[in-house]
Amino acid sequence: MASLQNYIVKQYVRSARNITIARKHHEDIHKMRRGFELIASRHPLPDNIYFKRFFIGNMSAAWILPHKLSPKTAMLYLHGGGYAAGSVNTHKALIAKITKKAGIAALAIDYRLAPEHPFPAALQDAVASYEYLLQQGYLPQNICIAGDSAGGGLTLATLLYLKQNNRPLPATAVCISPWTDLAITGASVTGKAHKDPLILGHVLSEWALRYAANEPTTHPLISPLYADLAGLPPILIQVGTDEVILDDSVRFAEKARQQGTDVTLQVWNDMIHVWHFHWRILPEANKAIKDIAVYLHKQIPELQQTAAAGINMP
Repeated sequence: MASLQNYIVKQYVRSARNITIARKHHEDIHKMRRGFELIASRHPLPDNIYFKRFFIGNMSAAWILPHKLSPKTAMLYLHGGGYAAGSVNTHKALIAKITKKAGIAALAIDYRLAPEHPFPAALQDAVASYEYLLQQGYLPQNICIAGDSAGGGLTLATLLYLKQNNRPLPATAVCISPWTDLAITGASVTGKAHKDPLILGHVLSEWALRYAANEPTTHPLISPLYADLAGLPPILIQVGTDEVILDDSVRFAEKARQQGTDVTLQVWNDMIHVWHFHWRILPEANKAIKDIAVYLHKQIPELQQTAAAGINMP
């Protein structure tokens, strides 16, 4: 049974969405971005986190480092926001919570956003950031790529691009409520519409077209669901039952497994899209984040060794 806090979070999220729709902020990308940034400003970082801004070429990025970490490991985190909103700032508290629990350094980036910069801009920035980690001396077997929502889809697209171009793959990937089908064909888009307090199907379609621009929404690097999923590293997917894009995770996991990729799919009952954001009040968010940390420790040997030394445990 879900917590009382989960009920409160759902009511809050639904109210905020209704206000946004009433004011037509979803039709004005700049208003939507400002609103996201405003909400994020109310969520400070956890204690004992080092946050440092810098640039990778012309792209703004940040290191988010917990006080206790395994110095040879890194997580490239790709934020969500429908490929049109979101930033390091909107996600830094969530990223910090994950890194603190896992004891891993995080590289977060402000990849270019649609509609000003449609596909493949975000993918190019994600790949460049992964290459940056390799240039800094991080070994592929000590790297995780992670992301939520659109960032989860971008995580998978990055893996596919690296595979297609014979680049070294990371040890693992973590996808929180990933958007894998920008053609919006999942039955949950309508079947879960009454449950999802955050995402509306028609808004989802608008975002998809902004990002895809002149490419078909079924392009495999736009919608990883339509790609050849063989040969990818192990992937953890967490998704809630009350999401309109629930089927994006379920169908991706089924296809990837059929093609030989190791996918751990966690479907969380009564949870909404990226419920992890509400870790300060939601026990299910903290449990999901702990599961991510445990998974990373299983997939990255260097984290296992750090934990064995007693430096950090999930």
